[in-house]
Amino acid sequence: MSTYAIGDLHGCHAEFVALLEKLSFNPTRDTLWLVGDLINRGPGSLECLREVRALGSSARCVLGNHDFHLLVVARGDGKLKKNDTLSDILSAPDREALLDWLQSQPLCVFENGSLMTHAGLLPQWSVAQAVSLGREVQAALSSEASGEFLTQLFGNQPDAWRDDLDGMDRLRLIVNVLTRMRFIDAQGRLDFAAKEGLDSAPLGFLPWFQYPRDDDTRLLFGHWAALEGNTPRRGYPLRRWIRAAFGEGG
Repeated sequence: MSTYAIGDLHGCHAEFVALLEKLSFNPTRDTLWLVGDLINRGPGSLECLREVRALGSSARCVLGNHDFHLLVVARGDGKLKKNDTLSDILSAPDREALLDWLQSQPLCVFENGSLMTHAGLLPQWSVAQAVSLGREVQAALSSEASGEFLTQLFGNQPDAWRDDLDGMDRLRLIVNVLTRMRFIDAQGRLDFAAKEGLDSAPLGFLPWFQYPRDDDTRLLFGHWAALEGNTPRRGYPLRRWIRAAFGEGG
């Protein structure tokens, strides 16, 4: 019995299937941890959703920013972008079942000392706090007002956590931390402009994983492709974790 963590699929269905074959993945015995952004950019977004959904309880998945983008387009009056590859999902006969499944996914998974989120973990948050805050967003996604929530979700403010945040400001900040975060300052304020490698850090900002934590939780994340698997100091990028799994034979 093996557990594998796999980074952002981004609609690359053929590559996903090839990876599962390389791992000799057996859904009756093994488990996948999928770090979100299942869809968009690649040509097989619809197939990726169907494949992961069909895996049932053998796949654990968290929501990424592109997954939220699809939900906002489909159910929150959002608009497709020029390079989106989501049209097949939006016109699929099983569209609503797939969207319902995606909308039911968590923002955090914590088991056996490992925490999986799409973008990372704010240093000011404990693991228990992050899981609890993620559940607040899940509650909004499952409520009768989920369409209103998705319509108001996107935005860059507020850009720093406060315990007294409430309403959409609180929910938007939680989503932005767990699905969009890259650089933060010492107070935990997020920068949304810089998206390249470590050298693109704005003045006074560092990658979130370079701030110290006082626990030994293994952090599994994706999102930041420009890092190419390199996170100096602490933090576990998904690509490095996958390589370790290959090296140990799963």
